[in-house]
Amino acid sequence: MLQACPQTVCADVLANRNEAMDQLAQAKEQFLAGLEFQQRGELVQAERCYRKALDLAPNRPSVLINLAAVLMGAGKYEEAKSVSEKLLGIDPENPAALLNLGSCQLKVDSANAALLSIEKALRIKPDYVEALISQASALADLDRPEEALASCEKALAMKPDCVEAFVAQGIAMRRLKRLEEALISFDRALHLQPNSFGALTGRSNVLLDLNRVEEALAGSKKALELQPDNALALNNVGMALWGSNRSEEALDKLDAALSIQPDYAQALFNRGKILADLGRHEDAVASYEGALALKPDLDYAQGALVHSKMRCCDWRSFGEDSERLVAGVRAARRIMDPFAYLGISDSAKDQLLSSQIWVRDMFPAPQVSVWQGERYSHDRIRLAYLSSDLGEHAVSVLMAGVFELHDRAAFETTAISLGRNDAGEMGARLKDAFDRFIDVRHQGDREVASLIRELEIDIAIDLNGFTGGSRTSIPALRAAPVQVNYLGYPGTLGAEYFDYILADRFVIPDQYIEFYSEKVVRLPDCYQANDFRRKAAAETPSRSELGLPEKGFVFCCANNSYKINPTVFDVWMRILRSAPASVLWLTSDRQSVVSNLRKEASAKGIDPKRLVFAARAPYEQYLARYRLADLFLDTLPFNAGTTASDALWAGLPVLTCAGKAFAARMAGSLLRTVGLHELVTGSLEDYEALALQLARSPERLAGLKRMLVSTRDAHALFDTDRFRKNLEKAYTVMWQRYQNGEPPVSFDVPDHLPL
Repeated sequence: MLQACPQTVCADVLANRNEAMDQLAQAKEQFLAGLEFQQRGELVQAERCYRKALDLAPNRPSVLINLAAVLMGAGKYEEAKSVSEKLLGIDPENPAALLNLGSCQLKVDSANAALLSIEKALRIKPDYVEALISQASALADLDRPEEALASCEKALAMKPDCVEAFVAQGIAMRRLKRLEEALISFDRALHLQPNSFGALTGRSNVLLDLNRVEEALAGSKKALELQPDNALALNNVGMALWGSNRSEEALDKLDAALSIQPDYAQALFNRGKILADLGRHEDAVASYEGALALKPDLDYAQGALVHSKMRCCDWRSFGEDSERLVAGVRAARRIMDPFAYLGISDSAKDQLLSSQIWVRDMFPAPQVSVWQGERYSHDRIRLAYLSSDLGEHAVSVLMAGVFELHDRAAFETTAISLGRNDAGEMGARLKDAFDRFIDVRHQGDREVASLIRELEIDIAIDLNGFTGGSRTSIPALRAAPVQVNYLGYPGTLGAEYFDYILADRFVIPDQYIEFYSEKVVRLPDCYQANDFRRKAAAETPSRSELGLPEKGFVFCCANNSYKINPTVFDVWMRILRSAPASVLWLTSDRQSVVSNLRKEASAKGIDPKRLVFAARAPYEQYLARYRLADLFLDTLPFNAGTTASDALWAGLPVLTCAGKAFAARMAGSLLRTVGLHELVTGSLEDYEALALQLARSPERLAGLKRMLVSTRDAHALFDTDRFRKNLEKAYTVMWQRYQNGEPPVSFDVPDHLPL
């Protein structure tokens, strides 16, 4: 048998050892180069070096740990997760690998899985500051911000100058809506590291929450300059641009974010919100569906999707959607904003739950309020009306006369304008109607609340509630001793910092008072103000001009499309089927509404041409159009409000079905105030039967029209000064209770309460 020479064997071993040592030296060289690239933020080069190092020296823990970190920095979380799992297969107790795995799981799996990995790392290494910070992130994602805050405090106790801990602390504070404290945390991080991307983005988000929009935009842009291809930075700039009313630019930024990270669910949701705000609900639906496909439990996304579909009258899954939303609200889930929910449920109890969920999440009361219990002593009661709609808007159409007629000897009035200035006739009229008209669009919430405090406002009346343009965060700061929810939002706001809601005995009957978080103040006639200077155009267009048949009965409904639902539409189609010479006249500028409703009509055997659609028109022309209609058909569970009083003002009878909640009883209140109790039905069966009776009784209907026109100015509904006096009686009782140190209480304003 041949044997190798001992000298040859030794030489081979020495050569192999030298080769291995040379590979280790090269691996170390690649590792050090990777470290240098990583520190400079050149992640592609760093990844290349680390992979070369692993080719030369496989399974080196330090290289695997750093490679995972680089992959995470580049957004390659699945690859980073695989690298971390590979190292844990070699060393199951490696805390750095466990931390990296947890950080990846936070992105690609679940916060629960991430928390398990991170907590295992902390059991092995309790003083692991980086793991405590990641633990805080996982806890924040699990909606456990108090625990997240505790993790941050532990990290800062060990490392008081840790930038990442301050950033995590700011994020947890923001989740707790402790926004001013969150700003302090982010500012501390930026003091230590002025170009901290996390601190800049977090601070900008808080500034946006505080409505300090321009500051938020500046901070977001600075973060984007640091990382131009970062999807989060692009998303944040987009949202700040949206807050600045630059919606098209905002969409561009969100599209850019999604081109970089197509699976960015929150960016898709945000894109949907902007599209919906622009009235592009068909496009919004696609964005919301994309977001939900990625994250089915994304906060409020399901509700936003359904509401945009309702705006398009797309009812393909309306029944299932409604059941899911109602179940979500009853389970206290963040599933739908309260205004949109008004079109889903007629339950006053469920609407209260919806508002409470929203307020707890979005507008909780701060620990320290702006008003600290002082009692003001003035010659006149100081009123402040907060609204984003002080211009050509339904709220102003109703309230303008009240503003003008306020008793200036007893009341001092201030407008806190949250919306864009209106240069039109109504805008000019409103600016003259108040003692002060203050534009606060560009001021932060605390700044506005402090202004209300400095003006020593006695009673602040929020005319927005949860409608578009609202800034509930201002009354959340408790800017005035008495705060009132009125008119803009037909329902409870579910917030302890609103003392009263203005209503009447019909919209909130005794059996439903318990479902309003505010104390209920019921006015003696109707909850709704109306302007005595409202007027219709003198000229009435012809039927043919508006696409209506020259002969035949015209049912109409000018309500927004989201108030129409399959149940009500089915009733309308049965009415048309039983009144063959009739048409249904609706209002919409959206082609999807036209095509969807005509398709629904056709499916029910109704000629789609019997649905006639009017484009929107200037207010006076819109009022004049009502002269061409025969009967206004209301919706349920979201009744007509301003559109009902518009129709009645123009002499058109309104048929309604009254439900249980405020929004479902608005039109009934108006009709009872003008003496048309007979047009308020209690079921859709009665509603349908009465619609047909009226269509077949031209003399009866003509009598109702004559009565409306001849007695309009005599009815309380359109007596602005009568309403103003009753409203001032309500304010006076509220003010007297506050002056006496008595808590708010529900009460009915009697017809003849002396001032």
